[in-house]
Amino acid sequence: VKPRGASEFTTYEVNGWRLRRTGSSVSVDHRPPDARWFGNRPALLADLRGEGVDELITRIEQAVDSYPYPDTYRVWPGPNSNTFVAHVLRAAPELRADLPATAIGKDYLGPGFVAWSPSGTGAQVSLFGVVGALAGVEEGIELNVLGLTFGVDPLDLALKVPMAGRLGWPREAAAPIAHADEK
Repeated sequence: VKPRGASEFTTYEVNGWRLRRTGSSVSVDHRPPDARWFGNRPALLADLRGEGVDELITRIEQAVDSYPYPDTYRVWPGPNSNTFVAHVLRAAPELRADLPATAIGKDYLGPGFVAWSPSGTGAQVSLFGVVGALAGVEEGIELNVLGLTFGVDPLDLALKVPMAGRLGWPREAAAPIAHADEK
């Protein structure tokens, strides 16, 4: 995130080796947001600018601070880095972000079984990230079995399958979302 007028970005991450070193899996740092992760290029899921963005960033920071699993990290079924991203996105539904089908751990809800979808456009049920379902305008319809996502996204004419992720029309890169007063 980058508040208006800030000179640098703040990044929020969760990783298991940080937990072993420091006792918390959550990392808050100042660095470029598009740095590669072990050679992998990042994907932009949403971009919001203009009026209201500082209030949104405040909610994101509160979600980071309230992440319920900073002292736990499990690759499967979660909680993991994708669980963290889904948790933060639920605090920022105006981003309408759709996490990739390959994001194992995104469906881990912990002891709760029902939640809003990460995009805020639907609902999700999950039994500890092992089996569940999600239906949302942004995500489409997804079934989660053993952490693997199967689904259909009718708005983007795409299928969601394990390993390959998304099959269908290429999804356009996230363009900045302008508020009504900026149009």
